[in-house]
Amino acid sequence: MANDNTAEGALPLFRLPALRPLLRLFDRLTAGHLRIRIGEHVHEMHGAETGPAGEIRIHHPLRFARRLASNGHVGLGEAYLAGDWDSPDPAALLHVLAANTRDLPALETVRPLSRLLARLHHRRRGNSRTGSRRNIAYHYDLGNDFYRLWLDPGMTYSAAVFEREQDDLDQAQANKYRRMLALTGAQPGQHLLEIGCGWGGFARTAASAGLRVTGVTLSTEQLAWARASVAAAGLAEQVDLRLQDYRDIDEQFDHIVSIEMFEAVGEAYWAVYMEKLRRCLRPGGRAALQFISIDESMFEDYKAAPDFIQRYIFPGGMLPTRERFERLAAAAGLEIVACTHHGEDYARTLACWHQRFLAQEPAVRSLGYDERFIRMWRYYLAYCEAGFRDQRIDVLQVALQPRAD
Repeated sequence: MANDNTAEGALPLFRLPALRPLLRLFDRLTAGHLRIRIGEHVHEMHGAETGPAGEIRIHHPLRFARRLASNGHVGLGEAYLAGDWDSPDPAALLHVLAANTRDLPALETVRPLSRLLARLHHRRRGNSRTGSRRNIAYHYDLGNDFYRLWLDPGMTYSAAVFEREQDDLDQAQANKYRRMLALTGAQPGQHLLEIGCGWGGFARTAASAGLRVTGVTLSTEQLAWARASVAAAGLAEQVDLRLQDYRDIDEQFDHIVSIEMFEAVGEAYWAVYMEKLRRCLRPGGRAALQFISIDESMFEDYKAAPDFIQRYIFPGGMLPTRERFERLAAAAGLEIVACTHHGEDYARTLACWHQRFLAQEPAVRSLGYDERFIRMWRYYLAYCEAGFRDQRIDVLQVALQPRAD
């Protein structure tokens, strides 16, 4: 049970009858420190265990409480989109709440009807060939002008690897590409497939190392940028980038790389994806994947009630657990021969993106995006950073090769 202390000079919130039900939503804080501001009133809550610290400023208490009571975690995000609350550091606040989720029933509770509707909505956004094109366009075809404002100069939209404290985002992304290429063991002159080539950053890295690269994407915006960047680097003769579904690839390659694509495949197609990896690999080849995983203990709840990211950011997406990924690989005749995890690096990557996004907010508005869109993206970046800091999600780099029978 949390220790409830009123900040010096502030009014004790529990003496205000109208606010007691709202404060009870947070009255089981067990770790860390939470400061609640409602107007001029301030309330401090301290868990018995050490943990992260954060502050929430609630502007519309009744609306906030209704959304939280109706939709749990997703309702918290929806309340942020609506301007019901704010925080000087949303990622820090969400880290506090993540560290106390199982002790804060308001965050876990979702009304049965809301849960059912969310599940049905998520299923309608499945990843058939048509659905995949629609889902990818929803997120990645917002426009290259939007993404270039806050990504690194190479337009990389996946976890970086900070090998040294002084590494900036650009260097950390280069580190990631170098590691992924090394995982394959690829040699100059070999032919490499990239599933989900994005804006072409890895393709340029691999081609610069002397490989031939075929990359596929379903985003028309990404494809146009990637092709132009490859041509500008003088690598067009080595790189073939296509608008193509991974399920329609029928060639074989020496090696395969896929960076944070698996999360967009959808659970119904995980086995199809793994089988495609195996069929597209030549004998002796390796597939190097970077993907986000979720803790096994959370998976069934996560699957039963789509979260904020699935609802608002990545339709059709589903994170695997490490254990499920290993079983899927084994069922497809693939074995994991190398594996590292970099969750803290992803938290730092997201913090960099968030800082850059904030610095470019006027430019984002000039592109025609409104306040709700900006708040949605701020919440998304903070929500993911908190998840990695709390280790509820992780990012893995793995190398797979066909199992020797």
